[in-house]
Amino acid sequence: MPGLDLSFVFDSERMSLTLALGLSPKFPSLSTLKFLSPISSRPLKFRSALSLHPSPTLTSSERRKLVFCTQSLVYKAEEQSSTIMETQKENPEVNKTLYPSIEPYSSGMLKVSDLHSIYWEQSGNPSGHPVVFIHGGPGGGTSPSNRRFFDPEFYRIILFDQRGAGKSTPHACLVDNTTWDLIDDIEKLREHLEIPEWQVFGGSWGSTLALAYSQSHPEKVTGLVLRGIFLLRKKEIDWFYEGGAAAIFPDAWEQFRDLIPENERGCFLDAYSKRLNSDDVETQYAAARAWTKWEMMTAHLLPNDENIKRGDDDFFSLAFARIENHYFVNKGFFPSDSYLLDNIEKIRHIKAFIVQGRYDVCCPMMSAWDLHKAWPEADFMIVPDAGHSANEPGIAAELVAANEKLKNIIKQNLPQVGHASTH
Repeated sequence: MPGLDLSFVFDSERMSLTLALGLSPKFPSLSTLKFLSPISSRPLKFRSALSLHPSPTLTSSERRKLVFCTQSLVYKAEEQSSTIMETQKENPEVNKTLYPSIEPYSSGMLKVSDLHSIYWEQSGNPSGHPVVFIHGGPGGGTSPSNRRFFDPEFYRIILFDQRGAGKSTPHACLVDNTTWDLIDDIEKLREHLEIPEWQVFGGSWGSTLALAYSQSHPEKVTGLVLRGIFLLRKKEIDWFYEGGAAAIFPDAWEQFRDLIPENERGCFLDAYSKRLNSDDVETQYAAARAWTKWEMMTAHLLPNDENIKRGDDDFFSLAFARIENHYFVNKGFFPSDSYLLDNIEKIRHIKAFIVQGRYDVCCPMMSAWDLHKAWPEADFMIVPDAGHSANEPGIAAELVAANEKLKNIIKQNLPQVGHASTH
């Protein structure tokens, strides 16, 4: 209609339409008009709420055109409303609550070399979609709570302890313990369990190994969930172990620092390596406790006493500290500092979710951001009120949600399967 500026805004939450008729030079006495009509799932009945000041220049023909335009806009809004409701039905709000605790239905030890045997377990649905949980550290091992991130009716949940960690043997052993050995172990476990392909889930060092494994065997990965991104670059190691994070946790840093004499503080990684590999067992344990407590004291946005106490467990601390230090001194056994970012092209096609705590001090957000920039196709979720730990409420919720979204994708691609096996 000449001279009139018609526009509308549809509010999907309130299910209402606002139509605005703007002033124009041709109609100086015409007020702004607003049309409001409720939208429901039932056929819409047009109800006008027009309010115009009399104008000598607005003809009856133009008034009819105005009403026609208004009706057309309402019908258009109704179509949009219907589309939104259909979309909501197709994409219901996903669960973000941890699942109840469950027990494994099978477990065992897999001999992966002449020296090493790794512990593995399965829980959930034996005929479900396989997902492998890759723990952090390295050296952290798995725990029963790790099973709770996954729907046990849908997923076949596989946990395993990496070489030297948890229940794997020999304990805290560094011999033949490299990233590439662990990647081979994951493949041996997949073949042992007769799994053609699986979803991969990993946080912290687990995200490092998950990326490295997926880049080595992309055809075996159906989806990725990554948390607390750690790319094992020099700047990340320096930040946490050479004084950067001390700016935020100076109290915790002093305990880590003071174990090392001043003349050896030029490189804390090397100084701790010397002690963690000492011939004296008590020297090893003292270094392991200090190393482990430093990480446990910085892993949560709010201090977690239960987590910090893990540093007092010599069995856990020795494997955690020795294996971590071993990998970090050797730069993750990667051929270059940016190896994982340089090989993103190999996994770009895989559906992936990245979950990162905004205030993660152990694995600061710069690494997740760099991964996001290199891999914008992956869903990227920043948890605004969290640090590093997967057990913080906000991070746990997003990890569960990521698994739920992958579950829904699998169901949509195989609707006839439902909760049954996808293999």
